[in-house]
Amino acid sequence: MPQKSTPVKSPTDDPRFAQAVQNYEAGLRAMQEHKFEKAKTHLQKAIGGPSKEVADRASVHLNACTQHLERTGTQFKTAEEHYDYAVSLMNIGDYVNAREHLDKLSKQVPKADYVCYGLAALDCLTGHVEDSLRHLDEAIRLNTALRFQARNDSDFQNLAEDPRFTELLYPDPGAELPPEPPIPEEEL
Repeated sequence: MPQKSTPVKSPTDDPRFAQAVQNYEAGLRAMQEHKFEKAKTHLQKAIGGPSKEVADRASVHLNACTQHLERTGTQFKTAEEHYDYAVSLMNIGDYVNAREHLDKLSKQVPKADYVCYGLAALDCLTGHVEDSLRHLDEAIRLNTALRFQARNDSDFQNLAEDPRFTELLYPDPGAELPPEPPIPEEEL
């Protein structure tokens, strides 16, 4: 009597294997985008999968992520240092990570004029005009000297023709002065 042959399942039929490969690929994409924390998360999931080969490869990349994060640790001693890092991200065009850092800062130091200014610049660079004007107005209310800085800041070139921007930077000269006391009638 012939024996029934049961089909041999390949590892690719295992949904856990497919998930491990997906996590490995997502980890590699995140590494290419220099999002090493995100990459670590995906690669750690791939290591826990059923495939030794995928786990070994993921482990190599995970070590690379860990080493990179240790070299470029984002531990900041002061809010100003953290802000400088966010500005450096803006300067290289990494607007997504710059926003993440500025949003963290705005929660840590909500009344910091420089954070409002940074958000205004980032919003302008990314085409969020209304948000840019709102943040710039807030920054100037906190520190009027920022009005002069914004006049020469190339990050705001997208707003140069906007009358609202002009009003913020060149207000009516009498608008900031307290009203003069009325002249008594006997002096008239």
